[in-house]
Amino acid sequence: MTEPTLADAAPPPLVYDDKLVAGILKDVRTIAIVGASPNWVRPSNFAMKYLLGKGYSVIPVNPGHAGKEIWDQMTYAELGDVPGPIDMVDVFRASKDAGGIIDRAIELKDEKAIKVIWLQLGVRDDDAAARAEAAGLTV
Repeated sequence: MTEPTLADAAPPPLVYDDKLVAGILKDVRTIAIVGASPNWVRPSNFAMKYLLGKGYSVIPVNPGHAGKEIWDQMTYAELGDVPGPIDMVDVFRASKDAGGIIDRAIELKDEKAIKVIWLQLGVRDDDAAARAEAAGLTV
């Protein structure tokens, strides 16, 4: 059995300046939560309820629940199905899925007026984040 190496360790957590986070939350009004769940014990459900309570327009995106409501909001199968603009895409999926979601957000950036990609704690794809930043999105 081999000992784990530094290369096996998870990358260090990303730390963002409080002013950047506050600015994002001040500027966005419409948030698409990819990976939204109707299960009240899931973090995405809590986040959605919290954001709705703070006055944000929150759109759940989850192909397994498309056509159903979560917190009285219609759920869509994918970002392209969401009607109207999306200020921020909030990713509540595993890191292995983040790249595809980010790439789709980049494709829809102009059509949906997407400005921000928000990856929840523990969700990370540095290559996809770099692609999003190169496309002019805040990550």
